[in-house]
Amino acid sequence: MFNRLMKMALGVAIPVALMAASPALAEIREQQLKFAAANNKGHPQVMGMEKFAELVKEKSGGKIEVKLFPGGVLGGDVQTVSALQGGVIEMTVLNAGILAGNVKQFGAVDLPFLFNNGEEADKVMDGPFGTSLTELLPATGLVGLGYWELGFRNLTNNRHAVTKLEDIKGLKIRTIQSPIPIELFNNLGANAVPLPYTELYTALETGTVDGQENPAANILNAKFYEVQKYMTVTRHQYNPQIVLISKKFWDGLNDEEKAVLQASATEARDYQRKASREFDAKAIADIKATGMEVTELSPEETQKLRDAVKPMIEKFSAEIGPETVAALFKELQTLRGQ
Repeated sequence: MFNRLMKMALGVAIPVALMAASPALAEIREQQLKFAAANNKGHPQVMGMEKFAELVKEKSGGKIEVKLFPGGVLGGDVQTVSALQGGVIEMTVLNAGILAGNVKQFGAVDLPFLFNNGEEADKVMDGPFGTSLTELLPATGLVGLGYWELGFRNLTNNRHAVTKLEDIKGLKIRTIQSPIPIELFNNLGANAVPLPYTELYTALETGTVDGQENPAANILNAKFYEVQKYMTVTRHQYNPQIVLISKKFWDGLNDEEKAVLQASATEARDYQRKASREFDAKAIADIKATGMEVTELSPEETQKLRDAVKPMIEKFSAEIGPETVAALFKELQTLRGQ
């Protein structure tokens, strides 16, 4: 009798103990969310999305399914942001600077020649400065879950090798749809043409534009080497990417569900950045192997580019907000021990 009572007691205690050990799973509801982005499968951006989806499935006990829509199939970045605000799409990841159209302070991360390396960017974006930007998003119908990376941008074109500043003059260069990159290339003597990423390959193929600027990973992943002859390693701009979720969707989640998505975005961030940097290191060699002519700028020519864009940094500091730009440069100086 005693043994039977013990077994009954244990039979009740074990499930209760299991529930107590994982109370979060008991609160998570079955649901599905759409996660859209502009890059194609195989790109570090999409690798981060795949890792995120895997982590969400694991942490939610299979209750939350993340459906991935890479390759711009649900629209370009600006269009996708609008869809998030309307609650039509739940998530996206894109260059943080594109959000300058929604929150002007995000323009600060688009300033040229800002970061010396990815690790420096990580510390700034994961620290007080990056957080201060994220805190401005909910008022626009967006919620930021953290920063991934696209990396350092380089110039390609189909007309001639760019070995010095003067070679950029007159080139029609596609830029992202954000004020600073447009002004940057106009300042360097090019004719900047803002276009959605989803339209870029065709624009290069048809000669609508002579060239474009993107990290090496994008140049390789999007096969721009098929329609471009020359690449110059300018590293003129670093793109942190931001993982966004629709505030309409976020507000409908309970604390346990929010915790799963936030933890997954943070864990996927570390994986994605590592993948991005490994991909970038190998991509330039792979681009050379396609037959593209790759030029490394000399330190003197890089300095000429830096000098040419200094006036626009002052101009945009006023538009972005002097206090925002000052906070960013102060954080950079602290990191560099200046």
